[in-house]
Amino acid sequence: MACPLCRADDETVLWHDDRCRVILAREAAHPGFCRVIWNEHVAEMSDLPAADRQHLMDVVLATEQALRAEMHPDKINLASFGNMVPHLHWHVIPRYSDDRHFPESVWGPVQRDGVIHPAPDAAVLSGAIGRALSTLTHR
Repeated sequence: MACPLCRADDETVLWHDDRCRVILAREAAHPGFCRVIWNEHVAEMSDLPAADRQHLMDVVLATEQALRAEMHPDKINLASFGNMVPHLHWHVIPRYSDDRHFPESVWGPVQRDGVIHPAPDAAVLSGAIGRALSTLTHR
């Protein structure tokens, strides 16, 4: 089985470097839903050396900060499962108390019709991720 995260087909890449990338997920009910994907095919955080683990978490946190600054959600959900795709990636999801799943996870039962809060333009979100990463890593 080919890994869908190893091949970067038809992705909206918001930020990337030689180790990982941040993409905008196609989740119509949850605009702003991002994935931070480790480029190398590894399954678990513990497969990475300490410096790479720190780098990945810096990118996850920068994505969280950018979404908070640009979308003002009530909460951010961070998740790393890999049960269906055993390739290291993190979900960074802006949540609102009036979204269709709240307080359940976005994969849980629908609670209501919900309000869809618009995401910023990809270029705006991309810039915000870069600025947040710069601040986090003091680059």
